[in-house]
Order: sequence, then structure tokens, then C-alpha cells
Amino acid sequence: MTRAVPQTATQAVPAIPVAETLRREIEAFLFLEARLADESRYAEWETLVTDDMHYWVPKGAADYDPATRLSYINDNRARLATRIRQLQSGLRHAQTPVSPMRRILGNIEVLAADHAAGEYRVGANFVLYELSVQATGPLRVWPGRATHDLRRVAGSLRMARKVVELVTSSEALPNLAFLI
Repeated sequence: MTRAVPQTATQAVPAIPVAETLRREIEAFLFLEARLADESRYAEWETLVTDDMHYWVPKGAADYDPATRLSYINDNRARLATRIRQLQSGLRHAQTPVSPMRRILGNIEVLAADHAAGEYRVGANFVLYELSVQATGPLRVWPGRATHDLRRVAGSLRMARKVVELVTSSEALPNLAFLI
């Protein structure tokens, strides 16, 4: 990448300027990824990830090696595929029926770019609204920041890493039985 990029999402890195066409492509990718997750279209969502995908939701700030401490989610590609198959089975009772969800993305920033390799680190704030219809029906709010490592594969952007830092991650959380 064009600058040394911290591996943790919490370390402050100023955004870098990129061509407007690339910025729009990155934003369109993030919006699509969010919509597919919100609509529980997991088979389509899964086509957006690379074979070496890492999906991490740390407990607290993402300032540690996920192999050394507890995380809410710490999935490699194989574990992520298993999680998706469970969600698609209809037998994941924490998501039966599926929670209606919508998220809002903002403050999208390109944090690093290696144009020659086609790799980009992108950060975005989000607020996800989940109506937990399978429980008592509360509206849950999940605010946070996601950092995506995107890689160009066969001409299209794909997600190689997603780190989701929840504002409430150091508190007791309800079941995270969906892709956030």
C-alpha cells in the first residue's frame, strides 16, 4: 500500500486522495455489501469475498491479535462459509424469522491504496438497525466502524478482510447471529 497502514482499525490514519472513479467504485462496493447483508442475501454477499477472507468483530477495540484474546466473531474463510450455510438453513433459531435490518454508512475514507496491487483499505462508520422479531421484538441499534481491506480480483473489487468495531463492544451484547 502507498503508506504503512496499521493492522488495527482503531489507529487514526488520515484519508488519502484517490481518483473520483475509484472512490465511487469503492463506495458502490460498500453500499452493495451492506444491502446484501441487510437483506440476508448471504449467497450473493459471499461472492464479494476472497478465498483468504478474515471477518473479525473484536471484543473492545481492535488493538490486539485476534488469535490471543476473545472476540465476538473471528472467522477465516472456511468458518465464514459455515456461518453463512447455517444462516441459510432456516435452522438458526436466533434468526428465525430473519431480522429486518437496515444500515446507514457514512464517513467513508480510503485509508491506504496500492494501485499496482489493486489493494485498498477503507474505513466507514455505520449504524445498523435490527428489529429482533424472533425475540421480544425490540429495535436494536448497532453503531460502529468497519474497516475493509479490498482487493481487485479478475477486475472486480472483493473483500479480503472486514473488521467491525462496535461502539458497544465492551458491553454485554445480544446475540450477533447475522453478518454485521
